[in-house]
Amino acid sequence: MNNFFKTPVIVAAIALVAAVPGISSVLHETAIRDARALTSGSTTTIKGTVTVPSGAFVSSTYDQGFAIQDKTGGIYISTQTNHRLKLGDTAEVTGVLGQSYGLTIVTPSSGRSVLIKRDDDKVTPQRIATGRVNEASEGRLVIIRGVVSQAVASDLPYGYKFYVNDGSGEIQVFISTSCNLDLSQMSLGQTVSITGFSGQFDTTYEVQPRIQKDIKVLRSDCDDN
Repeated sequence: MNNFFKTPVIVAAIALVAAVPGISSVLHETAIRDARALTSGSTTTIKGTVTVPSGAFVSSTYDQGFAIQDKTGGIYISTQTNHRLKLGDTAEVTGVLGQSYGLTIVTPSSGRSVLIKRDDDKVTPQRIATGRVNEASEGRLVIIRGVVSQAVASDLPYGYKFYVNDGSGEIQVFISTSCNLDLSQMSLGQTVSITGFSGQFDTTYEVQPRIQKDIKVLRSDCDDN
């Protein structure tokens, strides 16, 4: 444990911040974009709006993590504690930067390292070409539109996957089993709009939907408005 958390006065201050929503952090906050650029193993404090609720991806990540995003970027928070965060909540996290199968993550330093403000903020997904979902977009909420170029295939027990291409390059769409999304209407050749977390597994970049309305089958140009 970091010696910072052994100091009684600081621990008391952190407890106060956790108890009173809206109080600013004891620690200096770093923009998520800057935190992502730190050396692996660095300790950082970041704050953002929740874009992936607690435990949504548990079937593929084996944790109760969540994702947050600020104006500069987004990142996945890997934790075994279910903080019951929902979309739109605000979370401030102090933790250690690392990698999990290619995905940049922050692991909270302790049980008191996640400060929560129940909220209903909206994060607008970034419209992005399928061929441009990569390291630059990783961690953000994105939206892609294109044709299903490879049909839904099982990757159980982790989830299901299919591929979408708008002409700029194919991208994998991965749906964690734990999200409980209905894919019965998805078929090869359909035009779709997919919103989700811009993630990575090993060398594969992917878009990960979170809720049912993240997946839309488009029947006209107006459907995507």
